[in-house]
Amino acid sequence: MDDTVLLRAESELIITEGRRRKAERTKLLGSPIELAGKAVDIVIEGNHAWIAENTHVAKKIDLESGKVLQIYKGHTAPTTCLAFYQDARDTHGLRILITGSWDKASQARPMAIIWFSSILSLPRDLADVVERRAVAPIGSISAHSRPVECLAGVAISDTEVTLFTGDTMGVIKVWKLEKEPGPQPRWRSTLLDTLNLHRTRVTEMVYGGGQLWTASSDETVQVTTYPPDPSVTKPTPPLTHPTPVRAVLPLSLTPLAEPYVISAYGDVIRLYDVSTLSEPEVMGEIDAHWHDVTAIRLWLRTSRNQAGNTKIEPFIISTSLDGTIRRWRFNELVTSTPENPAGPVQPVVVSAVPEPQGSSRTSELTEDEERELAELMEDNE
Repeated sequence: MDDTVLLRAESELIITEGRRRKAERTKLLGSPIELAGKAVDIVIEGNHAWIAENTHVAKKIDLESGKVLQIYKGHTAPTTCLAFYQDARDTHGLRILITGSWDKASQARPMAIIWFSSILSLPRDLADVVERRAVAPIGSISAHSRPVECLAGVAISDTEVTLFTGDTMGVIKVWKLEKEPGPQPRWRSTLLDTLNLHRTRVTEMVYGGGQLWTASSDETVQVTTYPPDPSVTKPTPPLTHPTPVRAVLPLSLTPLAEPYVISAYGDVIRLYDVSTLSEPEVMGEIDAHWHDVTAIRLWLRTSRNQAGNTKIEPFIISTSLDGTIRRWRFNELVTSTPENPAGPVQPVVVSAVPEPQGSSRTSELTEDEERELAELMEDNE
């Protein structure tokens, strides 16, 4: 879209010019992988990144070379989220990629497409996706008054799940999902609790080890014990930020198992030491991108030396509306500050290989879609 034909406010022009200058300053930080669009969500598997992109597709990218290995098409609107599913009973090791989009469609190849709103529907059996059968809902939950934008949960058993749902008003609800018996079982939902931890939009939730970590547009990251611990009498103080928080990554809940939390607010990535939850300490910070960060993930980079020994090195992967994936060595992030940003001494820009040319509909956004994407990422209600 040609910006020269649009009427734009002076304040917007100032922001655009500031981002243009910052893009030049930060173009080599974090060994960026340039994307055709903007990665809204990302999953790391081995040395590969799977991204949901606003160009209506999902992609598999080699984190070493930056090359696009595979493109999944089918959506007719920006792809906003993705996840993997594997049936524990499947002896063939088949995994299903599930993507969500604004198009509200449902397709399979074997890829299912699920859309989340304030009413969450559960597909009957993802085995239907593999066998190309229509996917029917097996239950729904509806208790939020505003749209649900993030989920977290844990499987207690084959027939029971604890689910957390967070909405744009800052309300988090806790559900018990139980699988009913029968040849075509449904899942029954029971509301267990309502957590009022935030003043406004919940942007991300991560659950594990009895801890629920949440990020919010109210400029905080919070952690709460769930189920509640009767011995804890004082709530853990929140991690406060200068602006709304978009993403959170508690490394204690990852294979790295270190007492650190990484958060993202605006263009900035921050590292906290939470060895003592009541006294968190900022360990490092980097002005990492020239536009809002959308996600942060852990990458355990594996490689082999000449002797054949396997080396594992932790990286932090960040995605942003600036159209890049950036890779930060964890030990560099620990010692980084805004004045001394993380990044290799001689960083290398790794560009993606040319991608197949499709219709302009799949590579460009309409004016309405650009506005909707901005609203999706905006911090104010």
